[in-house]
Amino acid sequence: MINPTYENVHNGFKLNGFHLNREDLCRVAYSFIKEGEDFEKPVGDFLLDWFDGKSYMEMHTSGSTGIPKIIRVDKQAMVNSALATGDFFEIQAGNKALHCLPVKYVAGKMMLIRSIILGLDLDYVAPTSHPMENLDDTNYDFVAMVPMQVANSLDKLHWVETLLIGGTKVSYQLAESILKTDCKAFESYGMTETISHIAIKQIGEKSFTVLPNVSIAVDERNCLVIEALDLSPEKIITNDSVEILIPTQFVLKGRIDNVINSGGVKIFPEEVEEKLSKYISVRFFIASIPDE
Repeated sequence: MINPTYENVHNGFKLNGFHLNREDLCRVAYSFIKEGEDFEKPVGDFLLDWFDGKSYMEMHTSGSTGIPKIIRVDKQAMVNSALATGDFFEIQAGNKALHCLPVKYVAGKMMLIRSIILGLDLDYVAPTSHPMENLDDTNYDFVAMVPMQVANSLDKLHWVETLLIGGTKVSYQLAESILKTDCKAFESYGMTETISHIAIKQIGEKSFTVLPNVSIAVDERNCLVIEALDLSPEKIITNDSVEILIPTQFVLKGRIDNVINSGGVKIFPEEVEEKLSKYISVRFFIASIPDE
């Protein structure tokens, strides 16, 4: 497909073994909404939003750049992101992919879009903490997971050629376990505002490498500033403290704010405290403890 747009569906795209075009996907979407499992209903909503004729989608940010908010994301920018990922990982039409992420979040949305645009043979399963436990002996060319899912799938990673891990940092212990497998695994850096990842590092490496057409800098707080015109018309200022090694590589040092990252879900302690203050009469605060 040459210069695909958000209106296109690659003729090689398959969902759970079935070739589907745009009209088919809309019928599947209605079926998911009316009769699907709980995890399928958001897929139906997303597909109808994707094919609704508008040039943008509205998404909730996760908190990487500040207080969560609703933003408009250009659909063609999402296509550009899918193409960039395809180029980086040399993904080919017909490659087998596994979708096991919740479509509520941008990573789950982008796995669907990559498959539709790049023409992948996509298996879609419930986004559980053990996504591969009920799968047959199937080899996958490309899979995306959060670290918790990876930790619960280590004994089956020999089925996976390329694994993309996002949502939260990969711990040292998990990285060591992954390196003992034959899987080529990569940690991603990104957020809703950048339409999924804008930088990648292979497990075992220290620094992230940005994707093509992405420029990086730091502000006065030494927090990452991203410029990616294919994805966003404006510079994106994050709350992530980084060290830039060369113009295309950086080391992520940590968050400058106090957001709690639980399995890839960003939790603001102030919001939890406000809700609980209705039921707890003594003074208290919400904090976090490390959990591999």
